[in-house]
Amino acid sequence: MPRVLVPLAQGCEELEVVAVVDILRRAGASVVLAGLEEGPVTGAFSTVLQADVTLDKVLNEDFDMLVLPGGNEGTRRLSEDARIAMKARQMADANLFVAAIYAAPKVLAMAGLLDGKKAACYPTCLDAFPAVLEEQKPVVRDGKFVTSRGPGTAVAFALGLIEALFGAEKRADIARQIVHSEV
Repeated sequence: MPRVLVPLAQGCEELEVVAVVDILRRAGASVVLAGLEEGPVTGAFSTVLQADVTLDKVLNEDFDMLVLPGGNEGTRRLSEDARIAMKARQMADANLFVAAIYAAPKVLAMAGLLDGKKAACYPTCLDAFPAVLEEQKPVVRDGKFVTSRGPGTAVAFALGLIEALFGAEKRADIARQIVHSEV
């Protein structure tokens, strides 16, 4: 069973967190929601989310995928937390999956992980990173990096993560289960 780490920062985009966690768990992934700090996390639109654990408690554990949810404030907090860039680099160096949605691909770009890579992001968030090959697609996969544009692409992003971890057949199965528009 693949293990997925989803760091939660105050101000994260709730739709991206919930869609990703729900759909990955439906597929059979073990998803760990790790708060950057103790206590509940309040999303960008005041939805309160409960982390399973703090990031410090799982930072040195092995995961198959790291997923960074966006949100303007959440992305800012992720980008200011050195543990996030460190974990993303470790996973990239180990050829494991690193994923981000909405503004969070900016965190990966700031860490130099998307240089020369194709990526999707919320419009204008990658403008300061000319080495990133930005694409205007809902979901972009370049090797072990999976990125997406925003809350409206959260389900497609989650299905892309399933395909990366489990394959196209599992993606199609979950898409059918949730009656996704691609079916």
